[in-house]
Amino acid sequence: MAVTLVEAGKLSNDTLHTGVFETITKDGPLLQLLPFMVVLGNALTYNRENVAATAAFRSVGAAWTEDTPTLTQVTATLKIIGGDADVDNFLRATRGNLQDLDAEIITLKALAVRRLLEDTFINGDEGVNPDAFDGIDLLTPTAQTVTNGANGGALTLALLDELIDKIRGGAPDMLLMSRRSRRQINVLARASGTFLETDILQFGTWVQRYNGIPIVINDYISDAQVVGTSGDASTIHAVRLGPDALMGIAAGQGDDDPNGIIQVENIGSLEAKDATRWRIKGYISLALFRTDAIARLQGLRA
Repeated sequence: MAVTLVEAGKLSNDTLHTGVFETITKDGPLLQLLPFMVVLGNALTYNRENVAATAAFRSVGAAWTEDTPTLTQVTATLKIIGGDADVDNFLRATRGNLQDLDAEIITLKALAVRRLLEDTFINGDEGVNPDAFDGIDLLTPTAQTVTNGANGGALTLALLDELIDKIRGGAPDMLLMSRRSRRQINVLARASGTFLETDILQFGTWVQRYNGIPIVINDYISDAQVVGTSGDASTIHAVRLGPDALMGIAAGQGDDDPNGIIQVENIGSLEAKDATRWRIKGYISLALFRTDAIARLQGLRA
C-alpha cells in the first residue's frame, strides 16, 4: 500500500507526530504528492523491465516463438535521514508562558529534514555521499533526456511537450523545475494567448498546471548548470509517481504502520548539559520501477 506523508500524518494518533508530518509537507508540493511504500527490512529488491516482450502473427500450423522480457534486479537501500534538536531546560522554564519551545525547535528541525529531502530527491548521489540515496537527476537514463542544443538554448513549449511525451504508462504527475523556468513557461503561455491553470493542493498550497500537470517548484534545481560553453542553464524534470513508476520507500512494520516514514523520538534529559533532546528521523529511499517514468529537459538558458 502506498501512502503520502500527508495521509500518514492523518493516521497518526500522536499530536506532535502529526504536526511534524504537516510541517514537512506544508508549502512543499513535492512531498505532498510523493507516495511512500512502507517496507520490512533495510532494502527493497525488485525487477525492472529492460526490454519488453513481443508478440507476432502466425500462420496456421506454424510454430510458436517463445519470447520473454529481459529484467534487471534492482535494490533500493534505505538511508537514515534526520537530526537531533536540544531544548534548553532553563529556557523552557522561563519562556514557557510565551510559546511552546519544544514544538518550535522540533518544527525547525522538521523543516531541515524537508529541505534535505527535496535536495536529495533531485541531486542525491551515492557516489558522492554513500549515506544518501540517488536522486532523479542521476536515475534518469540518457534515452529519457531531451537536450536543448550543445550549449543550451531558450525554453519552448514544443520542448516541454517533447519532455512530457518521454513519459510512458500514463501522464506525468508533476513537472519539477526552478522558479526561473516557471516564469519562462508563464511568458510563453501568455505569448500564445493562454494562461496556465491553477489548483490548490493540501494545506492551501497553490500550484500552476501545464496541460493539467502540476508545476512543482524545487529550489534545489540550479539555474547555473554548465552545458557546453554556457553556465546559466537549468533542467525541468517530468515524473510519474506510483507503484509502477517512481515512489519513496520507508521502513516500518508493514502497510498498517505509516508512522514509520518519519519518527519523532524523545531521547530525554542529557547528562552533559541541562537540556532535553528530541530526534526526528526516517529510513527512506527512492525506488524507480520503470526508467520511462522519469525524464528531463536539459540546457534551458535564461
